[in-house]
Amino acid sequence: MISRIEAYFIANYTNKPLLIKAPGRINIIGEHTDYNLGYVLPAAINKGIYFAIKGNRSSTIRVESFITSPEQIIFDIAANSTPFSSFWGNYFKAILEILVEKKYPLKGFDCVFGGDIPIGSGLSSSAALCCGFIFAISQALHIKISKEEIAIIAQKAEHRVGINCGLMDQYALLFGKKSHALFLDCKTLIHEYVPINIKGYSWVLINSNIKHNLAVDTAYNKRRASCEFIVKKMKAIKNNVSSLRDVSLADLKKIINEVSLVDYKIARYVLEENERVLKMKLALKNGNAEGIGEILLDGHWAMSKEFEITTKELDCLVDIGEELPGIIGSRMMGGGFGGCTINLIKKELLNKSIETIVSQYKLRTGIDAEVYHLQVADGIQVINLAQ
Repeated sequence: MISRIEAYFIANYTNKPLLIKAPGRINIIGEHTDYNLGYVLPAAINKGIYFAIKGNRSSTIRVESFITSPEQIIFDIAANSTPFSSFWGNYFKAILEILVEKKYPLKGFDCVFGGDIPIGSGLSSSAALCCGFIFAISQALHIKISKEEIAIIAQKAEHRVGINCGLMDQYALLFGKKSHALFLDCKTLIHEYVPINIKGYSWVLINSNIKHNLAVDTAYNKRRASCEFIVKKMKAIKNNVSSLRDVSLADLKKIINEVSLVDYKIARYVLEENERVLKMKLALKNGNAEGIGEILLDGHWAMSKEFEITTKELDCLVDIGEELPGIIGSRMMGGGFGGCTINLIKKELLNKSIETIVSQYKLRTGIDAEVYHLQVADGIQVINLAQ
């Protein structure tokens, strides 16, 4: 993919562009905890979005996509643009506007991008788009923007598009490390690397091929609003509460009669999910495969029954896996309402387990699942194809 993008750039723009890879990410455990300033355990993966970029000595910014149908969008330095319909154009316009507002010295450039992250699969293609674009601009135009600041700008761009996300996705792909998950405290933004490889087992993603669109489906934002409502109620009875991170299960029970059951269950899920992240961190360090599997399953059914963000197809994939001796544990991964399950599978039963789950899923739903053998990779980087 990256060589095709480079060749297209050279043929249509100019020679020797700078090449950037922004990886996708998986999340071992810790869904909807990031914007509640809790704990998460994501990792960067080998699939990614790739950028070819070079300054063009003008005041025009030209960006062309390889992701959907080829389409070029033209901006000026102030981030103005002609009308466009592509989803990615909205992200890039927001990023350029934020860079202008922050008075970064933008200049004209040409950029071509594409990738191999399946859109809507829960592998955080939007964060890869945003962080990759900002990082590419900083490198090509020699603008000093720290990785921490790139994460903040990318998050703001997603908020402008309509997704009130936290910082997990951005940090995972900016600070990812090969063969390691990133344990991130979303309150302090301090992170720690945790080995992810378990002897005798493989991590596999199974795409339900139920696509989610968090900007259209407002359920994601509704759950965030529920969390914020609970925090507001807690502030009335407890000092120094700024997020659900500052609330205990005992605290939550004190307001059970003052809030709806839905809001109560959503907040309780977040508090228990933080505990699952801490348990998973320890299980990974100890190489405890059975413990990892139990946490994955516990997390999935909590998302299904308590937080209500899975789909019948994702529940079906997990149900099938629970019937198979080779699959130690699995759960839906990502913001919800579609995408992939992440599965820990015994290597000796890997092929048989995958064949069975794919065939059974097709039989029960009529949908063809896709399988991705997971490789945990380094974070965002400049690529040199000559090496």
